[in-house]
Amino acid sequence: CFWGIGATAGPYIMGLCLTQGLRWNAGYQVIGFIQIVLVICLIFSLPLWKTKSNTSETSEKKSQRVSLKQAIQLPGAKPILIAFFCYCALENTAGLWASSYLVLFQGTDPETAAKWVALFYLGITAGRFACGFITNKLGDKKMVRYGQMVALAGTFFLLIPYKYFIPAGLVLVGLGCAPIYPSLLHETPENFGAENSQSIMGLQMASAYVGITFMPPVFGFLAEHINVRLYPYYLMFLVILMFIMVEMMNRMRFRKMKST
Repeated sequence: CFWGIGATAGPYIMGLCLTQGLRWNAGYQVIGFIQIVLVICLIFSLPLWKTKSNTSETSEKKSQRVSLKQAIQLPGAKPILIAFFCYCALENTAGLWASSYLVLFQGTDPETAAKWVALFYLGITAGRFACGFITNKLGDKKMVRYGQMVALAGTFFLLIPYKYFIPAGLVLVGLGCAPIYPSLLHETPENFGAENSQSIMGLQMASAYVGITFMPPVFGFLAEHINVRLYPYYLMFLVILMFIMVEMMNRMRFRKMKST
């Protein structure tokens, strides 16, 4: 949630600098100053970050290292890795290319586009804040499903040829993204066993960063050589593929539990 506050503030600060007649690098200077203040605060807070050297024997017994081959062969492992790939590809492509889509295809001025992009991160922030209060009641699986449905609805809003549906679509995509990542991580021990969680989480993080690294540039290639109007369709494809993979993982894990 609080990561989202910073992500929301960044585009808004840039848009504010542009509307005040400043150059684009003024926005980076403001953010840089904020980062310097944060570093100073962190340096002075170092004594508060104490780690416990002794861990309980029970936690050590619960966690074990499994090989890469063994982890991938766990029932549901392959689909969940693709799901993490799709989620981070969705979140980063949505945030990085929204302003280009607004300016190049919708004809929105750059200052307004920068502010509207902040709505996407605002949706994630508000959604994760709310999720902290309702996840225990609904459970991780329902939160992931509801999030995917909301994100999919947001991509349809982006397709509507009326520019004021665009900010609504960005908010909905952000709200939909909010519960997916933390809920998928939180249910890892339940899905794959506490003893395998450390290895599976490492693979999930690796798959997520592959999505972050490659999928936004892939869309950039498509936008340059085909059309930037593919933006909503690209996001829609990622949401649908993620939904299929998560449901596939759920069914595989259910069959595994039923057989044992």
